[in-house]
Amino acid sequence: MSKSTLCAPNLRISLAALARESVHCGLNQGTSGNVSVCSRAGFLITPSGQNMAALTADDMVEMNLAGDVASESRPSSEWRFHRDIYTAFPEAEAIVHAHSPFAVALACLRRDLPAFHYMVAMAGGVDIRCAAYATFGTQALSDAVLAALQDRRACLMANHGLLAWGRSLPAALVLANEVEALCGQYLRACQVGEPVLLSAAEMQEVLEKFKDYGSRD
Repeated sequence: MSKSTLCAPNLRISLAALARESVHCGLNQGTSGNVSVCSRAGFLITPSGQNMAALTADDMVEMNLAGDVASESRPSSEWRFHRDIYTAFPEAEAIVHAHSPFAVALACLRRDLPAFHYMVAMAGGVDIRCAAYATFGTQALSDAVLAALQDRRACLMANHGLLAWGRSLPAALVLANEVEALCGQYLRACQVGEPVLLSAAEMQEVLEKFKDYGSRD
């Protein structure tokens, strides 16, 4: 693995800061969740079993796309789906995986997030799918996540949480926060009644407008 990009101090600092921010904004807590950032040589990922709120640049774990570890610390147990997403989606440069309250609640119902609000389209499609359940850290879970992410930038994970990828670290965090907010809004709406869903044509119109809406990272 080339050391020139992955070992760059700024990349490690940025990833550690994002990990801490995921706790600050309520996406993660304790040792839950993980984040990563990709480069030409491989990727950096948060370590296994450490407090996300206290991570520093030196804690980041270096891996290549073959799954080899080039650091003393153990990578997150979920490193497989990080590697597989970077391989399957070359435009992905950062991933946020979270155990956030509303996303976990909806994921435990094993329900997709439907087109109840047009902002669902931020994830790239007319809904946000819930990946099939598989044990954490397994290749089966990675395969399920990849299936749910086809033509999407985010998904829920059954009985687990959420995942979002972006073309930058900030973009991945913004999308993860948006998915969490949408899950909360949907669950609240369901407490009152069955939400009225936007039609396929209405969502397609939104997707078209999103193509040139602001900075679509």
